[in-house]
Amino acid sequence: NVSRSNELSELSHVLAEACPRADSVPGKPDFTKIYAGCFSEDRCWYRCIVQQCQVLSIDYGNSEVLNRSDIVEIPPSLQCPHVAKKYRLRALQIPTYQNLNMFDKGKKFLSNLVLEKEKKVCHKAKHKDGTIIAQAEYKKADIGEEVAKAGFAEKWAYLRNTEDIEERQVDAMQKHQKIQCSLALWLNRSGYVSYSIPKRCSDKVAASARDQKSTGNRIFDLKEKILMSTSVPDMSFTEVRPDQNLSELLRRENIKLLQRQEKLELMVEKLKHELKVCRKKETSRITAKNFEETLHNYVGNKMRSLAAMVKALKEVRRTNKSSCFGEKLSQAIKVVTEGCLTVPCSLEKLQKIWTEYDLAQERIQLSRDADERDEFITKRDEVRQKLYSAVEELILEVEQLPLSERSRKLQELSASLEMVYSQDSEAGDLGEVFQQFFGRKSVEMKKLISIRNHTDTALQILADWFSVAVKCFDLMSEPSSDLEEMFGNVDEILKKAELAIGEELGHVLNERDEAAKEITMSAYNKVIHNLRQERSMIAVIQNRYLASVEFKKEAEEWMNRRPNINNLLSIKKTVRSLKAQLRWKLVAKKNLEESDAYSEFEMAEIKEEITHLRNTILQEISKEQEEYEKLTYLVQKWFPELPLLYPEAELLSYMNSGGLLMHSLERDLLDTEPIKELSTKRPLVCSEIQGQKVLLKGYPVNVSSEAKVIERVAKYHRAWNQQKEESGLLQLLFLLFCKARFKLMSDPLLYLTVPYYPGASLEALQADAPLTLEEALKVMKGVAQGLQTLHGANIVHGSLHGNNVFAVTRKQGIIGDFDFTKSEEERATANTMVVGTLSLVSPELKMGQPASPASDMYAYGCLLFWLCVQNQEFGIEEDGTPEVDGAVMDDKVKSLLLKLFCCNRLTAEQVLKDDCFLVVDAIPVSPQPGEQHEP
Repeated sequence: NVSRSNELSELSHVLAEACPRADSVPGKPDFTKIYAGCFSEDRCWYRCIVQQCQVLSIDYGNSEVLNRSDIVEIPPSLQCPHVAKKYRLRALQIPTYQNLNMFDKGKKFLSNLVLEKEKKVCHKAKHKDGTIIAQAEYKKADIGEEVAKAGFAEKWAYLRNTEDIEERQVDAMQKHQKIQCSLALWLNRSGYVSYSIPKRCSDKVAASARDQKSTGNRIFDLKEKILMSTSVPDMSFTEVRPDQNLSELLRRENIKLLQRQEKLELMVEKLKHELKVCRKKETSRITAKNFEETLHNYVGNKMRSLAAMVKALKEVRRTNKSSCFGEKLSQAIKVVTEGCLTVPCSLEKLQKIWTEYDLAQERIQLSRDADERDEFITKRDEVRQKLYSAVEELILEVEQLPLSERSRKLQELSASLEMVYSQDSEAGDLGEVFQQFFGRKSVEMKKLISIRNHTDTALQILADWFSVAVKCFDLMSEPSSDLEEMFGNVDEILKKAELAIGEELGHVLNERDEAAKEITMSAYNKVIHNLRQERSMIAVIQNRYLASVEFKKEAEEWMNRRPNINNLLSIKKTVRSLKAQLRWKLVAKKNLEESDAYSEFEMAEIKEEITHLRNTILQEISKEQEEYEKLTYLVQKWFPELPLLYPEAELLSYMNSGGLLMHSLERDLLDTEPIKELSTKRPLVCSEIQGQKVLLKGYPVNVSSEAKVIERVAKYHRAWNQQKEESGLLQLLFLLFCKARFKLMSDPLLYLTVPYYPGASLEALQADAPLTLEEALKVMKGVAQGLQTLHGANIVHGSLHGNNVFAVTRKQGIIGDFDFTKSEEERATANTMVVGTLSLVSPELKMGQPASPASDMYAYGCLLFWLCVQNQEFGIEEDGTPEVDGAVMDDKVKSLLLKLFCCNRLTAEQVLKDDCFLVVDAIPVSPQPGEQHEP
């Protein structure tokens, strides 16, 4: 009832709360009382009554056999009338001849019509037992009519006494159910309520029903006779006279019983034999019937099968028109053999001259004697002139070749072949492969043409026969005299056509033999080998062509002139003048501060002039750096003699430092402020350059260590310069010397200038406002990117700790630089390699092994672990690694950490591909309220 759904739902909630704590049913249940049962399908509690055979849900109507423990008492407040009602379709009855199988099908059919559907039900009458006679409709269709149409029920012949007949039908069904249920008992010991007939008994009943249908009435008569003879009671004991011997009577009665048993056994054997004979006859009858049906449908099935084969053959011929024995491979062989490009004649000549030119440039760079250097320069200019001519020749020749079109065609051909033949194998001896392939193809094509001709002939004969047959059935045409001969050979014509089509289909669709496969794969490998060779050659030609075009363009500018460094020297001279003025102003400022005649106005003017001079110096130094970049390019590409010809320009020191060392910029010229909290073992000062806060890190160096430090700095800077801001590394801005260097002190200071991010280190952030898991993952992804950049440049950081990793704006992770005066092992085992109580030194470093990218990844894993277990206690394993399994954290992060702490650790590249970081870019990170994060 749809209107009572809320009531049922509320009742279910009450039962779900009360029943698990309720008492089970003791002893024999009361058939008139309402209980609660836990039904097996959904393990939910429903109100029910116990019947003789089963447990019936009074609110939903379904029934089931339940364990005694699944039936409990319910309080009196739930002993209300049931919701489910019993309905019967009006004017329908079950046929008397209907068997069990048909009855089950009828139930399923009726269930499909009514279950889970909204129906219109009209009550017509009501029986004494509460059964409602109703007429049901679904979408204007009478459900009773549909059941009757399907043959599962029949309409009553007389509708006047409908209610009386329906009452009798209901009573008959109830009696039938009572007869079935009378076999079931309440088993007090087993604890179950059981009903119906056991499965084996029901199987016997079904089997007997089938036997009755197949063996006929004669066998039933015999069975009835047996039952009647066995059912007659023996009254011999009632007629015993007093003078008779009781033992004698018993003996005679025993003999009679044995004789009767023998007769019954003979009758049973006879019945078995007759049943077997009947079954054989039935089988023969069915076989004959099927054979007769096959004969009736033979021609139709034969023609249908032949038409399907012809349809398949048409499709095969259409789709295999271009793939008969490697047709694509044949076209590919034609492409790689006929249209193959050759190496331009000018390319080999150009490569020789270019090699000679590079050697001449190298000689100039290594020369130290002035006269020898001039001789090398003259020789280089001559070779350059020859190279220019060779470049022009190559450009003219290459522009006549269809390189791009040919490369695209080869790429498409390679892709199409790989789709057909999969991946290629190792290419062996490929000398006469193409000849073998075409020879085998010729044999295969001849065979295929022969098979196709045979098929076409057979089908043409069949078509001619059909044209003649059409005339035979045309009433307007003249009768034919050889009808018997024409229709007598139709079976042979059909068989030949079928065999011919089957042979062609089998030849096309069947796999080739091993020899054909080997020849085909060898030809394919040869084609792929030639394709790759030609594509590689085209790539070489294109690269050399582009280099030649660039060389020609620049040679036209620098062929007959030399670069001028006067602009650089002029800038240096201007910087020196400005620095002198700045020093005078600084002295004047100091004198004014110590003077008795101190004036605020005059001090403000001096400070303004000092600021203007500093900004002007920095602008000139930026111009100087631009000039250095131009000259560096010319030294590397065209004039390696420039550093030797103009040593005052200090080109070599600039190039060796990776473009960082600026002699014009001095530490004493900047307005710096010491940072005492960060100055531990080396001086650290803060300044501002062109509006950016920078940190100046001082490194004490001497003559022997200066070159080593500059080399390490330059290597780090080149790694950063590959990806710049995307590298995940801290940018190095300048290298500059303290003024003490020019006083020839024994231990001068080399200052490294880097961006300053106050309060952005992990240590500072975690102490003030710890990162969330999403923020930590974003930051550590940037750190992994930085490690990938360093390890790709063959650099081991060795100093990855909480104060050297920065979370800029709480989402961009940047790795700080390291102490360039120390080796990798010295950095990796320093006292600073600790975060909280967790050591960042890997187990292999503690055992004395050298630092490696793997030790960096261990420190990375410790930092990630530290970020995820803030304010948690954690254990340490025997090898010193953190105890990950006992920590409370995200499962994906835990899995990543286990891979970082094992023997075969993940690389930085593998970490970036981990599930933790695949979706981290999609996570929005919002700043916490009231926070401002400035670099």
